[in-house]
Amino acid sequence: MSGWKPSALMVRILSAFVILAFVIGLVLAGVYGVYALVIIIGGLALWEFVGLSDKMGSRAPSWLLYPLGIFFAFSGTVLKQIPVELVLSLALVIGLAAFLFVPGRRQGLSRWAMGLAGALYIGMPFNYYLLLYTSKPNGIVWTLFTIFAVIVSDAAGLLVGSRIGRHPFFASISPHKTVEGAIAGIVGAVIVMLIGVSGVLGLSPLHAVLLGLLVGTSALVGDLVESQMKRIAEVKDSSHLIPGHGGVLDRIDSILFPPILVFLYVTLFNLL
Repeated sequence: MSGWKPSALMVRILSAFVILAFVIGLVLAGVYGVYALVIIIGGLALWEFVGLSDKMGSRAPSWLLYPLGIFFAFSGTVLKQIPVELVLSLALVIGLAAFLFVPGRRQGLSRWAMGLAGALYIGMPFNYYLLLYTSKPNGIVWTLFTIFAVIVSDAAGLLVGSRIGRHPFFASISPHKTVEGAIAGIVGAVIVMLIGVSGVLGLSPLHAVLLGLLVGTSALVGDLVESQMKRIAEVKDSSHLIPGHGGVLDRIDSILFPPILVFLYVTLFNLL
């Protein structure tokens, strides 16, 4: 028994269960548990982005990335009284002025831009998840089915792509992606949204299908965007934080963009 080691698959499965239990526990704890979840996951993702941006050639400054990322994440809820334009104006003036003095000023503009981009990339999706979650009366339903749709989309895309995928899809960015897998992922998202939007919430199947298309497509785009960043950085994973899974960004890349489109859609058509 002393020489026994768990397989890579077992480590991956156990890690997934531990993470899932942690997430469910905080969600069930109520809105403050969800806030804590955003801070923990968002903070780890921002930390990974610092290392990733460094390997991409312009290290995002932590003193700009973390405050902006946290602000964007809570800009529509806890911090909604602070005007976004005020924060962006201060980030513009103070952020660029700081590079007149701090080390790395030769790359000042690119590092400032990377810090702002990282804060938006990670912070804003969490803002839209919180806006969905805190919406009455069905916010938690919208939030959960958005996430479920992404999970099913990822699983369907992986399963179909690995079994019958023949035609490459953005091979220069993600060599294992296939057209068949991409289509299966979008179909999976549509099915989940039909169950959630039409079956649970009782809304028109047309809205469900359109939302499924938006979720499936944006999940795929989010996956490709992070894959492209890793390609530029010449790394396989965003970090080795999660045993068997890589980094936090590797796990949440496909769930970042969908809540933005879902919230904009349901707001536009008054579905909340």
